Formats: sequence, structure tokens, C-alpha cells
Amino acid sequence: MNNASSRRFGAAIIAVSAMLLAACSSSSNTASSTSPTAATSAAACSASSLQTLTTGKLVIATGEPAYFPWVIDDKPESGQGFESAVAYAVAEKLGFAKTDVSWVRTTFDGAIAPGAKQFDFNLQQFSITEARKAAVDFSSPYYTAPQAIVSYKGSAIAGATSIADLKKAKLGAGVGTTSLDAIKTVFGTEPQVFNDNAAAVAALKNGQIDGIVVDLPTAFYLSGVEVTNGLIVGQLPSTGDGDNFGLLLAKSSPITTCVSQAVDALKADGTLDAITTKWLATDAGAPVLK
Repeated sequence: MNNASSRRFGAAIIAVSAMLLAACSSSSNTASSTSPTAATSAAACSASSLQTLTTGKLVIATGEPAYFPWVIDDKPESGQGFESAVAYAVAEKLGFAKTDVSWVRTTFDGAIAPGAKQFDFNLQQFSITEARKAAVDFSSPYYTAPQAIVSYKGSAIAGATSIADLKKAKLGAGVGTTSLDAIKTVFGTEPQVFNDNAAAVAALKNGQIDGIVVDLPTAFYLSGVEVTNGLIVGQLPSTGDGDNFGLLLAKSSPITTCVSQAVDALKADGTLDAITTKWLATDAGAPVLK
């Protein structure tokens, strides 16, 4: 992400920085991969006791590249951006100094595939689903994202204000995303499927579809940076607890419970709310479609 693009999208974020996110979407993804009956002791969850890849060190993974507002300027080590800030907050809760943290990059599909991992945990907007939990572990959710529709000024759906207005709209989403399910659930229609958001944006620009369904933070990025005269038509109404993002770990990782406890502690003490307010205060300006 270049500085110009960051500034363009940053303006949209600053305008709504005082608002908190309103959750919506499917309720099927709310559980973490483990539900421990008793909390792991603080001593067992200390940095020196955790069975990380290297004792006393923490390896965190993200995507290549990592985009604004999740990571600023593709530099997760800076601590700037929502997921970068969350990662360091979790590390601190576990007792790791910033100097004890290192970063690696992975693809999205490679991270959720079964097998050994080159990281202790990974965060790049992984939705917690039952299918994925068969291959990997997830922490407690650190973010709940609503779904939203991206289009552009002058499009066939630019003035839509209700679900009924969009029943005949041609909507698309990325393959393997929960956005596909949201289109089917809310509109009862079959979405057009694309390999990634870049392909969906190209289709939108070419008039092949009327709108793209993505999580709300991504919607602000696409409408502010990728789509000329882009706009967010609105966010989809809640169908449950929302699309939950979790830190991803290797299946049966010995540190999953401790990482979940760290996330839960960040929720309890208000740290996650503060990070969300700073980096992902995105619900303002995207009305819920009725």
C-alpha cells in the first residue's frame, strides 16, 4: 500500500473514528476451536513456559502483502494497523517484549491448510468456520465483521436503501468467503464467484456485476481506494453473531488456550475496543439495509 492510497482511505477512517463497529452476518462462526473447561494458569501461559516454536520468542504471520487498515504500509513490525496492533497486544498479554516478536508471511490458503506451521499464530482476517477448525485451531474471536456491499456512484444499485431494492442485483464475492453465504442467506440469490477481490473489482468496473459483498472494513478500503467513485451501498442486516475473525494456530497447538485467554483479557480490559475504535471504526456511513 503506497502512502497516497493510505491517505485516501485514511480520510474515510478518520471521519468515523469515534464510532464502534455494529456486528452482523452468520452465527455459525462464533466458537473458537477449543472450549477449555478451566483456564490455564498464568504461569503456564508465561512467555518462558509457552511451547512456542522457539522458547521465549513469538513468531507471528500475516499476508503478503498485508493491506491497510489491517497493517499500515505493509510493515506489521511497526505495530500500526488493526491486526498489527492486535498481534502486539496479544504478545504483551503473554509476556513477550516487542523485541521477542518476529514476523513471517504466508498465503491465506497455505495458512488454513492442514500440517505443520512456520508461525506460532497467524492473523489475516481468518473467519472461524467449522470446516477450517477440522484443520487448524482458532483463538477466541478478536473481531466481528459485518458484511457490506460495494458499488460506485451512478450504478444500478447506488441508491438502494433496502433488501427489496437489491433482490434483482447482480452481486459477487470471492471464492471460499463467508460473503458468498451472506448473499445466499440475505437475498436468496446465487452470487457470481471470483478468485479474489481484485477479480471482483475488475468485474464491477466492467459492468459484469452491480456490487461486491465483502466484510465492512474491506468495503471501506475497496470503495475508498480500488473502485473509482466507489461507495458503500449499505451493510447487510444481522443474521446472528457476525463473521468472527480468530488468530489461527496449528491444529492442537499447545498454546491455543493461552492465546485465547490473552484475547479474552484484551476484550475484558477494553484494549480491543480501543484498537477497533482507532483502526476499524467503520460502521458510520454504511447504513444497515432493511
